[in-house]
Amino acid sequence: MKKGKRGLWISLIAMVVIAVVWLGSTLAAGWSPKLGLDLDGGLSVVYKTVKPVSGTDLSTAAQILNDRVTGNGASGATVATQGGNEISVSIPGEKNPQKILNGLGNTAQLFIRPALCFAPAPKAAKGTTLKPAPYPACSTGTQLTSTALAVNTSSGSPTGNIPADSALAQYASTPSGADQKSATVLLPGSSGSGLTGRVLLGPAQLSGTDVHSASAQVDTLGNWGVQLNLTSAGATKWDTLATQQFHAYIAFDLDAQIISMPLTLPKQASFSSFGGTVLISGGFTHAQATQLANQLTYGALPVALQRITVQTVSPTLGKASLQAGMIAGIAGLLVVMLYMLLYYRLLGMVVISGLVLTGALLWSIIALLGQSSGTTLDLAGIIGIIVSIGITVDSYIVYFERLKDETRAGRTVRTSVDRGFASAFRTVLAADAVSFLGAAILYFISIGPVRGFALFLGISTLLDVIVTYFFTRPFVVLLGRHGGATEARRLGVARGLGLEAEGAR
Repeated sequence: MKKGKRGLWISLIAMVVIAVVWLGSTLAAGWSPKLGLDLDGGLSVVYKTVKPVSGTDLSTAAQILNDRVTGNGASGATVATQGGNEISVSIPGEKNPQKILNGLGNTAQLFIRPALCFAPAPKAAKGTTLKPAPYPACSTGTQLTSTALAVNTSSGSPTGNIPADSALAQYASTPSGADQKSATVLLPGSSGSGLTGRVLLGPAQLSGTDVHSASAQVDTLGNWGVQLNLTSAGATKWDTLATQQFHAYIAFDLDAQIISMPLTLPKQASFSSFGGTVLISGGFTHAQATQLANQLTYGALPVALQRITVQTVSPTLGKASLQAGMIAGIAGLLVVMLYMLLYYRLLGMVVISGLVLTGALLWSIIALLGQSSGTTLDLAGIIGIIVSIGITVDSYIVYFERLKDETRAGRTVRTSVDRGFASAFRTVLAADAVSFLGAAILYFISIGPVRGFALFLGISTLLDVIVTYFFTRPFVVLLGRHGGATEARRLGVARGLGLEAEGAR
Protein backbone atom coordinates (compact mmCIF):
# COMPACT_ATOMS: atom_id res chain seq x y z
CA MET A 1 0.00 0.00 0.00
CA LYS A 2 2.94 2.33 0.57
CA LYS A 3 3.87 4.75 -2.17
CA GLY A 4 6.24 7.63 -2.41
CA LYS A 5 5.23 11.14 -1.53
CA ARG A 6 5.20 12.12 -5.18
CA GLY A 7 2.68 9.43 -6.10
CA LEU A 8 0.39 10.53 -3.28
CA TRP A 9 0.43 14.13 -4.48
CA ILE A 10 -0.24 13.07 -8.07
CA SER A 11 -3.24 10.98 -7.01
CA LEU A 12 -4.64 13.77 -4.82
CA ILE A 13 -4.18 16.57 -7.35
CA ALA A 14 -5.47 14.43 -10.23
CA MET A 15 -8.77 13.80 -8.44
CA VAL A 16 -9.22 17.49 -7.67
CA VAL A 17 -8.39 18.51 -11.25
CA ILE A 18 -10.78 15.94 -12.73
CA ALA A 19 -13.61 17.11 -10.49
CA VAL A 20 -13.00 20.82 -11.15
CA VAL A 21 -12.56 20.44 -14.92
CA TRP A 22 -15.55 18.15 -15.31
CA LEU A 23 -17.82 20.35 -13.21
CA GLY A 24 -16.56 23.50 -14.97
CA SER A 25 -17.17 21.97 -18.40
CA THR A 26 -20.66 20.90 -17.41
CA LEU A 27 -21.57 24.35 -16.12
CA ALA A 28 -19.99 26.05 -19.15
CA ALA A 29 -22.08 23.88 -21.47
CA GLY A 30 -25.20 24.91 -19.57
CA TRP A 31 -25.96 21.34 -18.51
CA SER A 32 -27.73 20.54 -15.29
CA PRO A 33 -29.54 17.47 -13.94
CA LYS A 34 -32.87 16.90 -15.64
CA LEU A 35 -35.52 16.89 -12.94
CA GLY A 36 -38.11 14.15 -12.78
CA LEU A 37 -41.86 14.42 -12.92
CA ASP A 38 -42.34 14.85 -9.18
CA LEU A 39 -39.83 17.73 -9.04
CA ASP A 40 -40.54 19.61 -12.26
CA GLY A 41 -44.19 18.78 -12.93
CA GLY A 42 -45.46 17.18 -16.11
CA LEU A 43 -47.31 14.11 -17.30
CA SER A 44 -47.15 10.41 -16.45
CA VAL A 45 -49.12 7.77 -18.37
CA VAL A 46 -49.11 3.98 -18.03
CA TYR A 47 -50.38 1.73 -20.83
CA LYS A 48 -51.17 -1.97 -20.66
CA THR A 49 -51.37 -4.45 -23.51
CA VAL A 50 -54.84 -5.74 -24.33
CA LYS A 51 -53.48 -9.29 -24.56
CA PRO A 52 -50.11 -10.97 -23.76
CA VAL A 53 -47.34 -10.02 -26.17
CA SER A 54 -43.67 -10.82 -26.72
CA GLY A 55 -40.93 -8.70 -25.22
CA THR A 56 -39.85 -7.65 -28.73
CA ASP A 57 -43.31 -6.32 -29.62
CA LEU A 58 -43.55 -4.50 -26.28
CA SER A 59 -40.15 -2.85 -26.81
CA THR A 60 -41.13 -1.85 -30.36
CA ALA A 61 -44.34 -0.30 -29.08
CA ALA A 62 -42.38 1.62 -26.44
CA GLN A 63 -40.03 2.98 -29.10
CA ILE A 64 -42.97 4.11 -31.26
CA LEU A 65 -44.58 5.85 -28.28
CA ASN A 66 -41.26 7.56 -27.64
CA ASP A 67 -41.22 8.71 -31.28
CA ARG A 68 -44.76 10.02 -30.87
CA VAL A 69 -43.78 12.01 -27.80
CA THR A 70 -40.76 13.47 -29.58
CA GLY A 71 -42.83 14.17 -32.67
CA ASN A 72 -45.20 16.23 -30.54
CA GLY A 73 -42.35 18.47 -29.40
CA ALA A 74 -41.71 17.10 -25.89
CA SER A 75 -38.14 16.81 -24.61
CA GLY A 76 -36.63 14.83 -21.75
CA ALA A 77 -39.37 12.19 -21.89
CA THR A 78 -38.83 8.70 -20.51
CA VAL A 79 -40.62 5.76 -22.12
CA ALA A 80 -39.95 2.35 -20.60
CA THR A 81 -41.45 -1.11 -20.42
CA GLN A 82 -42.36 -2.51 -17.03
CA GLY A 83 -43.79 -5.72 -15.65
CA GLY A 84 -43.79 -7.56 -18.99
CA ASN A 85 -47.04 -6.02 -20.32
CA GLU A 86 -46.95 -2.31 -19.43
CA ILE A 87 -45.34 0.81 -20.86
CA SER A 88 -44.81 3.92 -18.76
CA VAL A 89 -44.45 7.37 -20.30
CA SER A 90 -43.10 10.21 -18.14
CA ILE A 91 -42.68 13.72 -19.52
CA PRO A 92 -41.19 16.01 -16.86
CA GLY A 93 -41.32 19.77 -17.25
CA GLU A 94 -44.19 19.70 -19.72
CA LYS A 95 -46.25 22.86 -19.27
CA ASN A 96 -49.15 21.66 -21.41
CA PRO A 97 -49.52 17.95 -20.58
CA GLN A 98 -52.99 17.68 -22.09
CA LYS A 99 -51.61 18.62 -25.51
CA ILE A 100 -49.04 15.82 -25.32
CA LEU A 101 -51.67 13.40 -23.99
CA ASN A 102 -53.87 14.19 -26.97
CA GLY A 103 -50.89 13.72 -29.25
CA LEU A 104 -50.15 10.32 -27.71
CA GLY A 105 -53.87 9.66 -27.76
CA ASN A 106 -54.44 6.76 -30.09
CA THR A 107 -52.45 3.69 -29.18
CA ALA A 108 -53.67 0.89 -31.43
CA GLN A 109 -52.39 -0.11 -34.86
CA LEU A 110 -52.90 1.95 -37.96
CA PHE A 111 -55.07 0.31 -40.64
CA ILE A 112 -55.80 1.54 -44.15
CA ARG A 113 -59.23 0.32 -45.26
CA PRO A 114 -61.68 0.74 -48.17
CA ALA A 115 -64.72 2.83 -47.20
CA LEU A 116 -67.93 0.94 -48.04
CA CYS A 117 -70.88 3.04 -46.98
CA PHE A 118 -72.00 5.83 -44.68
CA ALA A 119 -74.10 5.29 -41.58
CA PRO A 120 -75.94 7.81 -39.38
CA ALA A 121 -75.14 8.28 -35.73
CA PRO A 122 -76.30 5.27 -33.67
CA LYS A 123 -79.58 5.58 -31.83
CA ALA A 124 -81.17 3.29 -29.29
CA ALA A 125 -84.49 3.45 -27.52
CA LYS A 126 -84.43 4.08 -23.79
CA GLY A 127 -83.68 0.88 -21.91
CA THR A 128 -82.25 -0.92 -24.94
CA THR A 129 -78.74 -1.49 -26.15
CA LEU A 130 -77.27 -1.26 -29.60
CA LYS A 131 -76.53 -4.51 -31.39
CA PRO A 132 -72.90 -5.56 -31.89
CA ALA A 133 -71.45 -6.87 -35.15
CA PRO A 134 -71.92 -8.51 -37.65
CA TYR A 135 -72.94 -5.66 -39.88
CA PRO A 136 -75.27 -5.98 -42.88
CA ALA A 137 -74.03 -5.37 -46.41
CA CYS A 138 -74.28 -1.83 -47.72
CA SER A 139 -77.58 -1.08 -49.40
CA THR A 140 -77.70 -0.32 -53.10
CA GLY A 141 -76.96 3.32 -53.81
CA THR A 142 -75.07 4.00 -50.61
CA GLN A 143 -71.54 3.31 -51.85
CA LEU A 144 -69.10 6.01 -50.90
CA THR A 145 -68.11 7.07 -54.38
CA SER A 146 -67.68 10.43 -56.03
CA THR A 147 -70.95 9.90 -57.94
CA ALA A 148 -72.89 9.37 -54.72
CA LEU A 149 -71.36 12.15 -52.63
CA ALA A 150 -70.67 15.82 -52.90
CA VAL A 151 -67.12 16.24 -51.59
CA ASN A 152 -65.79 19.39 -49.92
CA THR A 153 -62.18 18.32 -49.47
CA SER A 154 -60.29 15.21 -50.42
CA SER A 155 -59.09 14.70 -46.84
CA GLY A 156 -62.08 15.59 -44.71
CA SER A 157 -65.69 14.51 -44.30
CA PRO A 158 -68.04 13.60 -47.13
CA THR A 159 -70.55 16.44 -47.13
CA GLY A 160 -73.71 17.44 -48.92
CA ASN A 161 -76.56 15.08 -49.78
CA ILE A 162 -75.25 11.86 -48.24
CA PRO A 163 -77.53 8.84 -48.63
CA ALA A 164 -77.66 7.16 -45.23
CA ASP A 165 -77.96 3.43 -44.68
CA SER A 166 -80.57 3.42 -41.96
CA ALA A 167 -80.06 -0.29 -41.41
CA LEU A 168 -76.68 0.45 -39.81
CA ALA A 169 -78.13 2.82 -37.22
CA GLN A 170 -79.09 -0.08 -34.95
CA TYR A 171 -75.46 -1.20 -34.58
CA ALA A 172 -72.87 0.11 -32.13
CA SER A 173 -69.53 1.41 -33.38
CA THR A 174 -66.69 -1.08 -33.30
CA PRO A 175 -64.71 -0.79 -30.03
CA SER A 176 -60.93 -0.40 -30.22
CA GLY A 177 -60.34 -3.91 -28.88
CA ALA A 178 -62.30 -5.40 -31.82
CA ASP A 179 -60.63 -3.24 -34.48
CA GLN A 180 -58.98 -6.20 -36.17
CA LYS A 181 -57.24 -6.06 -39.54
CA SER A 182 -59.38 -8.75 -41.19
CA ALA A 183 -62.71 -7.50 -39.80
CA THR A 184 -65.36 -5.29 -41.34
CA VAL A 185 -65.82 -2.40 -38.91
CA LEU A 186 -68.19 0.49 -38.30
CA LEU A 187 -66.20 3.51 -37.12
CA PRO A 188 -66.70 7.20 -36.33
CA GLY A 189 -64.32 9.99 -37.26
CA SER A 190 -61.79 11.27 -34.74
CA SER A 191 -62.21 14.72 -33.25
CA GLY A 192 -59.62 16.23 -35.57
CA SER A 193 -60.70 14.52 -38.78
CA GLY A 194 -63.69 16.69 -39.62
CA LEU A 195 -65.68 13.55 -40.39
CA THR A 196 -69.28 13.47 -39.14
CA GLY A 197 -71.32 10.33 -38.71
CA ARG A 198 -69.89 6.83 -39.08
CA VAL A 199 -68.53 4.77 -41.96
CA LEU A 200 -68.60 1.06 -42.66
CA LEU A 201 -65.06 -0.02 -43.60
CA GLY A 202 -63.89 -3.25 -45.23
CA PRO A 203 -60.94 -5.40 -44.13
CA ALA A 204 -57.64 -3.52 -44.04
CA GLN A 205 -55.32 -4.01 -46.99
CA LEU A 206 -52.45 -2.03 -45.40
CA SER A 207 -51.31 -1.48 -41.83
CA GLY A 208 -48.94 0.90 -40.09
CA THR A 209 -45.97 -1.36 -40.85
CA ASP A 210 -46.47 -0.51 -44.54
CA VAL A 211 -45.86 3.18 -43.81
CA HIS A 212 -42.25 4.35 -43.96
CA SER A 213 -42.82 8.00 -43.03
CA ALA A 214 -45.16 10.94 -43.44
CA SER A 215 -44.53 14.68 -43.39
CA ALA A 216 -46.46 17.92 -43.70
CA GLN A 217 -45.84 19.58 -47.08
CA VAL A 218 -46.80 22.79 -48.85
CA ASP A 219 -47.84 22.49 -52.51
CA THR A 220 -47.10 24.98 -55.28
CA LEU A 221 -50.27 26.92 -54.42
CA GLY A 222 -49.25 27.31 -50.78
CA ASN A 223 -51.76 24.77 -49.43
CA TRP A 224 -50.81 22.39 -46.67
CA GLY A 225 -51.01 18.64 -47.24
CA VAL A 226 -49.41 15.38 -46.14
CA GLN A 227 -46.91 13.32 -48.11
CA LEU A 228 -47.14 9.65 -47.21
CA ASN A 229 -44.13 7.49 -48.07
CA LEU A 230 -44.83 3.76 -48.19
CA THR A 231 -42.49 0.80 -48.03
CA SER A 232 -41.94 -1.19 -51.21
CA ALA A 233 -44.42 -3.83 -50.03
CA GLY A 234 -46.84 -1.12 -48.94
CA ALA A 235 -46.66 0.60 -52.34
CA THR A 236 -47.81 -2.58 -54.09
CA LYS A 237 -50.69 -3.02 -51.63
CA TRP A 238 -51.67 0.64 -52.05
CA ASP A 239 -51.80 0.29 -55.83
CA THR A 240 -54.23 -2.60 -55.48
CA LEU A 241 -56.41 -0.75 -52.97
CA ALA A 242 -56.39 2.52 -54.89
CA THR A 243 -57.34 0.77 -58.12
CA GLN A 244 -60.22 -0.90 -56.28
CA GLN A 245 -61.28 2.44 -54.77
CA PHE A 246 -60.92 4.53 -57.93
CA HIS A 247 -62.93 7.73 -57.32
CA ALA A 248 -63.96 6.27 -53.97
CA TYR A 249 -62.76 6.73 -50.40
CA ILE A 250 -59.87 5.16 -48.51
CA ALA A 251 -60.00 5.44 -44.72
CA PHE A 252 -57.04 5.70 -42.32
CA ASP A 253 -58.17 3.93 -39.14
CA LEU A 254 -56.26 4.48 -35.89
CA ASP A 255 -57.56 3.11 -32.59
CA ALA A 256 -61.04 2.44 -34.02
CA GLN A 257 -61.39 6.01 -35.28
CA ILE A 258 -61.05 7.43 -38.78
CA ILE A 259 -58.32 10.07 -38.73
CA SER A 260 -58.58 10.82 -42.45
CA MET A 261 -60.69 9.61 -45.38
CA PRO A 262 -59.39 11.04 -48.65
CA LEU A 263 -61.02 10.56 -52.02
CA THR A 264 -58.76 8.66 -54.41
CA LEU A 265 -58.03 10.87 -57.41
CA PRO A 266 -55.03 9.49 -59.30
CA LYS A 267 -53.39 11.58 -61.95
CA GLN A 268 -53.03 8.49 -64.10
CA ALA A 269 -54.81 5.19 -64.40
CA SER A 270 -51.72 3.30 -63.23
CA PHE A 271 -51.11 3.85 -59.51
CA SER A 272 -47.69 2.21 -59.61
CA SER A 273 -46.35 5.38 -61.24
CA PHE A 274 -46.47 7.10 -57.86
CA GLY A 275 -43.52 5.03 -56.62
CA GLY A 276 -44.86 4.54 -53.10
CA THR A 277 -45.61 8.24 -52.50
CA VAL A 278 -49.18 9.28 -51.69
CA LEU A 279 -50.25 12.92 -51.46
CA ILE A 280 -53.17 13.75 -49.16
CA SER A 281 -54.43 17.24 -49.92
CA GLY A 282 -57.35 19.33 -48.77
CA GLY A 283 -58.21 22.19 -46.46
CA PHE A 284 -55.45 21.53 -43.95
CA THR A 285 -53.90 24.05 -41.62
CA HIS A 286 -50.23 23.62 -40.72
CA ALA A 287 -51.17 22.15 -37.32
CA GLN A 288 -53.68 19.72 -38.87
CA ALA A 289 -51.22 18.53 -41.50
CA THR A 290 -48.48 18.05 -38.87
CA GLN A 291 -50.82 16.13 -36.55
CA LEU A 292 -51.97 13.81 -39.35
CA ALA A 293 -48.37 13.24 -40.46
CA ASN A 294 -47.38 12.29 -36.89
CA GLN A 295 -50.35 9.95 -36.56
CA LEU A 296 -49.49 8.20 -39.82
CA THR A 297 -45.77 7.99 -39.06
CA TYR A 298 -46.08 6.79 -35.47
CA GLY A 299 -49.25 4.72 -35.78
CA ALA A 300 -47.56 1.41 -36.51
CA LEU A 301 -47.84 -0.11 -33.04
CA PRO A 302 -47.38 -3.90 -33.13
CA VAL A 303 -49.73 -4.31 -30.15
CA ALA A 304 -53.02 -2.86 -28.93
CA LEU A 305 -52.71 -0.84 -25.72
CA GLN A 306 -55.14 0.57 -23.22
CA ARG A 307 -54.45 3.53 -20.98
CA ILE A 308 -54.74 2.49 -17.32
CA THR A 309 -53.42 5.51 -15.39
CA VAL A 310 -52.87 9.18 -16.15
CA GLN A 311 -51.17 11.49 -13.65
CA THR A 312 -50.40 15.17 -14.05
CA VAL A 313 -48.20 17.07 -11.61
CA SER A 314 -48.20 20.85 -11.57
CA PRO A 315 -44.82 22.66 -11.78
CA THR A 316 -45.70 24.51 -8.56
CA LEU A 317 -46.08 21.28 -6.58
CA GLY A 318 -42.87 19.94 -8.09
CA LYS A 319 -40.88 23.03 -7.14
CA ALA A 320 -42.23 22.89 -3.60
CA SER A 321 -41.10 19.27 -3.30
CA LEU A 322 -37.67 20.15 -4.67
CA GLN A 323 -37.22 23.07 -2.28
CA ALA A 324 -38.27 20.97 0.70
CA GLY A 325 -35.90 18.19 -0.29
CA MET A 326 -33.00 20.59 -0.85
CA ILE A 327 -33.51 22.32 2.50
CA ALA A 328 -33.67 19.01 4.36
CA GLY A 329 -30.64 17.62 2.52
CA ILE A 330 -28.45 20.70 2.99
CA ALA A 331 -29.41 21.03 6.67
CA GLY A 332 -28.55 17.40 7.33
CA LEU A 333 -25.28 17.67 5.43
CA LEU A 334 -24.21 20.75 7.39
CA VAL A 335 -24.90 19.00 10.69
CA VAL A 336 -22.82 15.99 9.59
CA MET A 337 -19.94 18.23 8.47
CA LEU A 338 -19.98 20.20 11.74
CA TYR A 339 -19.97 17.02 13.81
CA MET A 340 -17.08 15.52 11.85
CA LEU A 341 -15.08 18.75 12.17
CA LEU A 342 -15.60 18.97 15.94
CA TYR A 343 -14.92 15.28 16.53
CA TYR A 344 -12.03 14.56 14.17
CA ARG A 345 -10.50 18.07 13.96
CA LEU A 346 -8.25 18.31 10.88
CA LEU A 347 -9.39 14.92 9.69
CA GLY A 348 -12.89 16.41 9.62
CA MET A 349 -11.64 18.78 6.90
CA VAL A 350 -10.74 15.68 4.88
CA VAL A 351 -14.36 14.52 5.19
CA ILE A 352 -15.74 17.92 4.14
CA SER A 353 -13.42 18.25 1.15
CA GLY A 354 -14.17 14.64 0.13
CA LEU A 355 -17.93 15.25 0.23
CA VAL A 356 -17.51 18.42 -1.86
CA LEU A 357 -15.41 16.48 -4.38
CA THR A 358 -17.96 13.66 -4.52
CA GLY A 359 -20.78 16.19 -4.94
CA ALA A 360 -19.01 17.86 -7.90
CA LEU A 361 -18.44 14.52 -9.62
CA LEU A 362 -21.98 13.33 -8.93
CA TRP A 363 -23.51 16.57 -10.28
CA SER A 364 -21.50 16.23 -13.49
CA ILE A 365 -22.43 12.56 -13.94
CA ILE A 366 -26.15 13.20 -13.42
CA ALA A 367 -26.07 16.17 -15.82
CA LEU A 368 -24.25 14.08 -18.44
CA LEU A 369 -26.75 11.23 -18.08
CA GLY A 370 -29.60 13.70 -18.50
CA GLN A 371 -28.12 15.07 -21.72
CA SER A 372 -27.05 11.74 -23.24
CA SER A 373 -29.87 9.40 -22.27
CA GLY A 374 -32.60 11.58 -20.77
CA THR A 375 -32.08 10.20 -17.25
CA THR A 376 -34.02 12.30 -14.76
CA LEU A 377 -33.50 12.98 -11.07
CA ASP A 378 -36.63 12.54 -8.98
CA LEU A 379 -37.36 12.44 -5.26
CA ALA A 380 -36.51 8.74 -5.09
CA GLY A 381 -33.15 9.47 -6.71
CA ILE A 382 -32.46 12.23 -4.21
CA ILE A 383 -33.20 9.76 -1.40
CA GLY A 384 -30.70 7.37 -2.97
CA ILE A 385 -28.06 10.12 -2.96
CA ILE A 386 -28.82 11.02 0.68
CA VAL A 387 -28.45 7.36 1.68
CA SER A 388 -25.15 7.24 -0.19
CA ILE A 389 -23.88 10.23 1.82
CA GLY A 390 -24.29 8.13 4.94
CA ILE A 391 -22.35 5.30 3.28
CA THR A 392 -19.58 7.73 2.29
CA VAL A 393 -19.29 9.19 5.78
CA ASP A 394 -19.16 5.65 7.18
CA SER A 395 -16.12 4.99 4.98
CA TYR A 396 -14.28 7.91 6.59
CA ILE A 397 -15.27 6.81 10.07
CA VAL A 398 -14.08 3.24 9.42
CA TYR A 399 -10.67 4.59 8.36
CA PHE A 400 -10.32 7.06 11.21
CA GLU A 401 -11.39 4.60 13.88
CA ARG A 402 -8.89 2.10 12.50
CA LEU A 403 -6.22 4.80 12.88
CA LYS A 404 -7.23 5.13 16.51
CA ASP A 405 -6.78 1.40 17.05
CA GLU A 406 -3.33 1.50 15.46
CA THR A 407 -2.14 4.47 17.52
CA ARG A 408 -3.55 3.01 20.74
CA ALA A 409 -1.50 -0.09 20.04
CA GLY A 410 1.59 2.08 20.38
CA ARG A 411 2.30 2.98 16.78
CA THR A 412 2.89 6.52 15.58
CA VAL A 413 0.45 8.43 13.40
CA ARG A 414 2.99 8.35 10.53
CA THR A 415 3.04 4.55 10.63
CA SER A 416 -0.65 4.11 11.34
CA VAL A 417 -2.00 6.00 8.30
CA ASP A 418 -0.66 3.33 5.93
CA ARG A 419 -1.40 0.27 8.08
CA GLY A 420 -4.82 1.58 9.07
CA PHE A 421 -5.91 2.16 5.48
CA ALA A 422 -4.94 -1.37 4.41
CA SER A 423 -7.39 -2.98 6.80
CA ALA A 424 -10.02 -0.21 6.65
CA PHE A 425 -10.22 -0.32 2.84
CA ARG A 426 -11.09 -4.03 2.94
CA THR A 427 -14.03 -3.18 5.19
CA VAL A 428 -15.07 -0.28 2.92
CA LEU A 429 -14.94 -2.54 -0.15
CA ALA A 430 -17.07 -5.19 1.56
CA ALA A 431 -19.69 -2.66 2.69
CA ASP A 432 -19.82 -0.89 -0.68
CA ALA A 433 -20.03 -4.20 -2.53
CA VAL A 434 -23.12 -5.15 -0.53
CA SER A 435 -24.65 -1.72 -1.15
CA PHE A 436 -23.89 -1.83 -4.88
CA LEU A 437 -25.25 -5.38 -5.22
CA GLY A 438 -28.48 -4.34 -3.54
CA ALA A 439 -28.77 -1.30 -5.82
CA ALA A 440 -28.15 -3.44 -8.92
CA ILE A 441 -30.80 -6.00 -7.93
CA LEU A 442 -33.32 -3.22 -7.23
CA TYR A 443 -32.56 -1.56 -10.56
CA PHE A 444 -33.13 -4.66 -12.66
CA ILE A 445 -36.20 -6.07 -10.90
CA SER A 446 -38.04 -2.89 -9.92
CA ILE A 447 -40.12 -0.40 -11.88
CA GLY A 448 -40.94 3.27 -11.56
CA PRO A 449 -39.24 5.58 -9.04
CA VAL A 450 -37.50 2.69 -7.25
CA ARG A 451 -35.21 2.33 -10.26
CA GLY A 452 -34.14 5.96 -9.85
CA PHE A 453 -33.32 5.31 -6.20
CA ALA A 454 -31.28 2.24 -7.16
CA LEU A 455 -29.46 3.98 -10.02
CA PHE A 456 -28.19 6.94 -8.03
CA LEU A 457 -27.40 4.81 -4.99
CA GLY A 458 -25.28 2.57 -7.21
CA ILE A 459 -23.46 5.49 -8.86
CA SER A 460 -22.75 7.10 -5.49
CA THR A 461 -21.45 3.81 -4.08
CA LEU A 462 -18.97 3.42 -6.94
CA LEU A 463 -17.83 7.02 -6.43
CA ASP A 464 -17.25 6.27 -2.75
CA VAL A 465 -14.74 3.52 -3.60
CA ILE A 466 -12.92 5.73 -6.12
CA VAL A 467 -12.76 8.80 -3.87
CA THR A 468 -11.70 6.74 -0.83
CA TYR A 469 -8.72 5.24 -2.63
CA PHE A 470 -7.55 8.09 -4.83
CA PHE A 471 -8.43 11.09 -2.62
CA THR A 472 -9.01 10.19 1.03
CA ARG A 473 -6.05 7.80 1.31
CA PRO A 474 -3.35 10.15 -0.10
CA PHE A 475 -4.81 13.15 1.75
CA VAL A 476 -4.75 11.42 5.15
CA VAL A 477 -1.33 9.84 4.55
CA LEU A 478 0.19 13.21 3.59
CA LEU A 479 -1.33 14.83 6.69
CA GLY A 480 -0.06 11.99 8.89
CA ARG A 481 3.47 12.42 7.55
CA HIS A 482 3.44 16.19 8.10
CA GLY A 483 4.61 17.02 11.59
CA GLY A 484 2.85 20.40 11.78
CA ALA A 485 -0.50 18.95 10.71
CA THR A 486 -0.14 16.06 13.13
CA GLU A 487 0.97 17.99 16.24
CA ALA A 488 -1.18 21.13 15.98
CA ARG A 489 -2.55 21.72 19.46
CA ARG A 490 -6.25 22.21 18.70
CA LEU A 491 -6.90 20.93 15.17
CA GLY A 492 -4.09 18.43 14.65
CA VAL A 493 -4.58 14.88 13.43
CA ALA A 494 -3.40 13.55 16.79
CA ARG A 495 -6.07 15.54 18.63
CA GLY A 496 -8.70 14.15 16.26
CA LEU A 497 -7.55 10.65 17.12
CA GLY A 498 -7.68 11.34 20.86
CA LEU A 499 -3.87 11.50 21.31
CA GLU A 500 -1.64 14.06 22.96
CA ALA A 501 0.18 16.11 20.34
CA GLU A 502 3.58 15.58 22.00
CA GLY A 503 3.42 11.84 21.50
CA ALA A 504 1.89 11.85 18.10
CA ARG A 505 5.10 11.21 16.19
